[in-house]
Amino acid sequence: MYKILLTLLLMTMGSIVLAQETTEEPTCPTGYICTKGETSGTQTIDSTTTVKSPPASAISPSINATNSDSCTVGVAGAVQTQILGISAGKTVRDFNCERLKNAKTLYDMGMKVAAVSVMCQDERIFDAMMDAGSPCPYDGMIGDMAKEAWKSDPKGKEENNGRDLRIFKDWEKEDADTAKGAMGVGALLLLLLL
Repeated sequence: MYKILLTLLLMTMGSIVLAQETTEEPTCPTGYICTKGETSGTQTIDSTTTVKSPPASAISPSINATNSDSCTVGVAGAVQTQILGISAGKTVRDFNCERLKNAKTLYDMGMKVAAVSVMCQDERIFDAMMDAGSPCPYDGMIGDMAKEAWKSDPKGKEENNGRDLRIFKDWEKEDADTAKGAMGVGALLLLLLL
């Protein structure tokens, strides 16, 4: 039991440590060069952050006009400013494509004279047929009879070609309307930039 008490006493005595606190500045021993360093000051940080991001994009719509049985062409466009983006698109009828498809369909059905009549609605085809000596059909007449009928009735030729020209006038009107709309959008964008 004495051994246990002696062991406990030694353990408690070994754990007691005395520390001395000094408030004096350390002195420099003789023969050494000692320096004292102090840091004091004020720091000012002036910072500017610039965030650069790409402008929003006006993406023109994709107009699918790839159907082999459709005689349309897709037209699309987009305009983007820092403030506003506009995109638009539409399909435009291709009248020559329609004429070719109609003539082919009539020919495939055995209606050869009707197919030629459809092709003759184009003034270029009409003139080429007359120059070749095989005029376009006229009221069911073909060959020399049709040629004489066309020569004696120039108004009929004009009416025939007039149908084609009316179609293209409508087409030009659609293009004119599209151009007017585009100019209106452009004027709006210019006003927004001011």
